[in-house]
Amino acid sequence: MLNFDFLKLALIISIALSSITCTFVQKTKGLIKKKEHITIYSFLVNIIISIFFCKTFTDMDLPNSLWIGLFSFLGADSIYKTLEGKLTTYTDIMNKKTVSIKKENIINEEDQ
Repeated sequence: MLNFDFLKLALIISIALSSITCTFVQKTKGLIKKKEHITIYSFLVNIIISIFFCKTFTDMDLPNSLWIGLFSFLGADSIYKTLEGKLTTYTDIMNKKTVSIKKENIINEEDQ
């Protein structure tokens, strides 16, 4: 019988972990010489970090930590492909000279 409670818990943990590992891989992918090896590097990072994460913050054993690492790898890859090119970089935000405020957020003196 499928343990839905455990599956739900594993997916929740892997969602949080995939954002951490995706950021880590993006910051350190410059260390990889060949572009073809980035996927392998990402998979290894997800597995290693998931083991340490689960041992530190949960009471899960090694096989369950590996499953979470796999879920995290699949999630991080899909999150990255979905968001690639759609997010504003920190540099773009800092160089922006204008501020946009929605009309409904403007407070007039006569409204008070």
